[in-house]
Formats: sequence, structure tokens, C-alpha cells
Amino acid sequence: MAQLHELSAVELVGLYRRKEASPVEATQAVLDHIGRWEPHLQATYALDADVALAMARESQARWLAGRPLGEVDGVPTMLKENIATRGVPVPLGTAATELVPAPEDAPPAARLREAGAVFLGKTTMPDYGMLSSGLSSFHPLTRNPWDLSKNPGGSSSGAAAGAAAGYGPLHVGTDIGGSVRLPAGWCGLFTLKPSLGRIPIKPPYPARVAGPMTRSVADSALLMQVLSRPDWRDHMSLPYQPIEWQRLEGRELKGLRVGLWLDAGWGTPVEPQVQAAVVAAAKQFEAAGAIVEPVAPWCQRSMIEGVDRFWRMRSWIDMSALPEERRNRVLPFIRAWAEGGAHLGGEEVFKGYSQMLTIREATVAATQAFDYVLSPTSPMPAFAAELPCPTNDVTRPFDHIAFTLAYNMSEQPAASVNCGYTGEGLPIGLQIAGRRFDDLGVLQMARAWEQMRGPQRPWPTPPQA
Repeated sequence: MAQLHELSAVELVGLYRRKEASPVEATQAVLDHIGRWEPHLQATYALDADVALAMARESQARWLAGRPLGEVDGVPTMLKENIATRGVPVPLGTAATELVPAPEDAPPAARLREAGAVFLGKTTMPDYGMLSSGLSSFHPLTRNPWDLSKNPGGSSSGAAAGAAAGYGPLHVGTDIGGSVRLPAGWCGLFTLKPSLGRIPIKPPYPARVAGPMTRSVADSALLMQVLSRPDWRDHMSLPYQPIEWQRLEGRELKGLRVGLWLDAGWGTPVEPQVQAAVVAAAKQFEAAGAIVEPVAPWCQRSMIEGVDRFWRMRSWIDMSALPEERRNRVLPFIRAWAEGGAHLGGEEVFKGYSQMLTIREATVAATQAFDYVLSPTSPMPAFAAELPCPTNDVTRPFDHIAFTLAYNMSEQPAASVNCGYTGEGLPIGLQIAGRRFDDLGVLQMARAWEQMRGPQRPWPTPPQA
């Protein structure tokens, strides 16, 4: 029989409703479980048992009175540390940040607080969110619970590691080039990078979104019910739509046009084990009636090199404004990468920024003929924990994000869901992307895959003392 810390958010809410368990019991069980794991994973920031238990007691009183605040009332929840929660500093993963308590909740935290979620604390990220790694100058090294010698990915590193390890069922990350999908793929989770603006966020920025990170599609759908509610502070957010996020079942696959994208056109080639798992998933969709066709590569290295120049300049401007003593605290790899933008001219930076629009146009055009597109989330499984990125090369730091970045630029929804394991037992992520605004359809496709893929391996457990 499953223990409380192993249960999904959907299951916990059902227990609360039937008065078979309480938010206090669930929260304490998760805190105890985190205590067994955390010395090995280092996935949390500002973990606060006193605050969590106080929120759980308030939730318990509401459930006993029959007046829960919302869909996730009493569910243990963690947010990536760059999603502000009032009273907690936001270090952005770097020792260069001055630690000042946040004056207010960012939109995702505000919606969750309004719905009664129990905040356990925050999860780790690398410096400025600019690495697909658990390496940070501020946080201890975050590791992958499937194999502690491996990286959980990033930049939502602690969220992915914590969700896979059972640090509560609900986690929220952010994504500007793959930062929820890559770690989800490497940690065996489900995640959704929604259409830009679907989940209000602060500060908003082109291509930047918040997204749920959970062990199941159903729990992410529950989170979307809360996170997608409006907030005027995101001036880039979409008009609110009362989408039935939990309407996941019964998606008809017969006749759907599904693209299979195995060559991104640039970046690291897909490793054979990863490709085999993705192709096998595509064949299952085909057997269920979908029309699966190959998709030719549509991006070129010149496109990402332009985006890289723009991002370097943007980061260099921010870092060069810091006092030298604080700038020297930034992770050396990130500092060296940003310094590559120090001598770029205006024309180079403008042309680099323009490549974001070029990728957007190319992605929409290449995928328009398909209802959904399948691909690897990442071309390789999880890499060494100590590395800042799979290449460990500051001149080519983004070779692993070729399959994810395109959908940030195009603003299309894209999910990652587990589709198999390597011979070493590491998870392999399947990316499912849809047309812009079809976030619910992507969730439904992922749910259909969950039902087709069969039993999964047990989630990792803490090392024995």
C-alpha cells in the first residue's frame, strides 16, 4: 500500500475529501521523506517545515469545515526559487545576488496560495537559469535521484530532482529554452511548457514560461487549473480561458497527423538508445491509428548562434552592472559565457535577436501540417552531475537544446513524458508538441501515451544509511 508521501495530488485531495487523511499528515510525511533524501540530492532552497505545517493546519481546518479554497488545498507543493514567494529572497541561483526578501508572490505562487496549496519551500536552479544543470554558485550541487553521479538537468534542476524523489506531488518550474522539459526528461517526469502567456508570470520575457512538473499528466492538469488563472501583472499573458484542463481521457488518435522529428538540423546527434525509444513510441501511436510521417530538420546552427549572441549580450549587460566583487561570485562558466558578449556591436546583437523570429517562422511553417510532433526531449540521457552542460564547452553550450528551443521561440505548447530507459536505467524523454494555444490537446496526447506505454519502473528511493 502506497504511503502518503508517494501519493499524487489527485489522490491526496480525494483522501482529504473523504476524511481518510489530513493535510498535516501528508505534509509531515513529505517533510520526513525529504529529510531522508536531501543530504544526497540537495534539491531544496528555503525549505521551511514550520511554515509548511502552519499552512497544512489551516488547510486541515478548512477541509474539516467542508470549505476548501480550491483544487489543490492542502497539497504539498514546491516552486522553483526564481518564482517569488513573499518574504523569501530570490537568489536566481547565483552567489552574486543580494538576498532581499521578495515583497510579494509572483503570479504562480499567488494562484497556488489562493487555492490553499501548502508551500514546503523552493527548489534549486543554476546561475541566472542559464544552464541545463544542477550546478550553481549559490546552491550546493543538485543531483539526479535515478543515479546520484548524474545531473538532473536544469534550469529547473531542484524541481525535477525533487519531483522524481517524491518531494511532494506538485512542482513548478520555468522554461526559456528547455528548462522544464530537459530536466523532466532526464528525471522521468511529465511536464508542460505551455503556450507563451498561458500561465501568467513575473517578470514576463519573450519565450519565458512557467510550467508544472509532476509524476503524472493528471497532476499537471490539476496544476494548470490553478496556474492558468489571470494576473494583470503579466502584460504578455493570454486572455483567460476557462479550459477544462482535467478533461484528459478518450482522445481519439485515429486519423491524427503526427510528425516524427529525429534530426534537429544542428546540435548533438541523437544517441541510438534515445532514438530507439522515441521511434518505438511513434510506432505505438501509429498502431493506435495516427498517421505518423517524418519531419525534416528546419533549423540551422546559424540560428542558434544568433540567439546565443543576443543572450550573451543580455547577460553581460546585467553582470557588468554588478560591482566587481559580486560579479566575481558568478559561476565561472556562466561568467566566461557572458563575457563573450562584451565586445559585440549593435548590428551583431540585432541580427542575433532577429534569429529568434527566424526560428519562430521556421518552426510554425515546419509543423503546420501536423496536429502534433513527436521528438526526443534531449539527444542524450542524463550526463555527469558536475558538468555545467553536456558539452562542457563554453563556446557550444546549447548543443543539447535543439529539440526544445524551437518551441520557446514559436510559443507552441510542448510536453516531455517518459518513454523508456537506457541500459543503465536512466529515463528517456519523449517531447510532444502541438499548435499554438492547443495546450489541452498536448496534455491529452501525453495522457494517451501514459495509457499506451505500460508499467514504469519504480521511482527512486533514498540510499540506505
